[in-house]
Amino acid sequence: MLNTPKIVAIVNQKGGVGKTTTAINLGAGLAREGHNVALIDLDPQGNASTGLGIEVARREMNSYDLLIEQTDLADCLQSSEIEGLAIVPATSDLSSADVEMVAMGHRATLLKDVLQPNRIGSLGLDYILIDCPPSLSLLTINAMVSAHSVLVPLQSEFFALEGLSQLMLTIKEVRQSANPNLGIEGVVLTMFDGRNRLAQGVLADARETLGDLVFDTIIPRNVRVSEAPSYAQSVLDYDPASKGSLAYRALAQEFVARDRM
Repeated sequence: MLNTPKIVAIVNQKGGVGKTTTAINLGAGLAREGHNVALIDLDPQGNASTGLGIEVARREMNSYDLLIEQTDLADCLQSSEIEGLAIVPATSDLSSADVEMVAMGHRATLLKDVLQPNRIGSLGLDYILIDCPPSLSLLTINAMVSAHSVLVPLQSEFFALEGLSQLMLTIKEVRQSANPNLGIEGVVLTMFDGRNRLAQGVLADARETLGDLVFDTIIPRNVRVSEAPSYAQSVLDYDPASKGSLAYRALAQEFVARDRM
């Protein structure tokens, strides 16, 4: 029996907003909730791969092969130390993919083609998370064309909502061209410092502008979250009792609850 996993692109064209951190820890949180999760590292920097302990020498089959060579997802997935969470790692080869895709007539649907239900339905996955590069490149467009929805990590800073408006325009364009069913999973506030009036203002503006699209769960600024990748662990494993770990577990639970509504 074929199982169709929900595909979620984790997107923000600005770097340093907690995108990869959210991809790793949301994936870990969903796995802790009993779901089978695949994380596709579509960022040439490969930070999600490193953060889950996949050394460069172990990345023979990677997201470049998945995207450009159209290699089956099953052949590119690697198990992580977290039960229920596998990853398609990235290498620097992916940085040339944008240039190669320009010459391809179906350049925006490459990832969608390889993630068709008949090609991945037997893997028993519940969710596929795609960690996108910090740009609105062809890699990111491929992720959005293949996804059911987009999840946006939003840092609590002054220019956050301004950048979000550009992303929303891109989502609108993708809907009008290649993926009319693309939804917005939601916006999650990251690196939040409740003592900071600016952060409180960004939260208030986000809730006023976006309403229910903003997750109730807020990810706090937490040193344990920052430390965990250097130990090749999710924060849920690195320090299960930390505020960051509790927040990402709550985010995973809210994510699933929203999905069931």
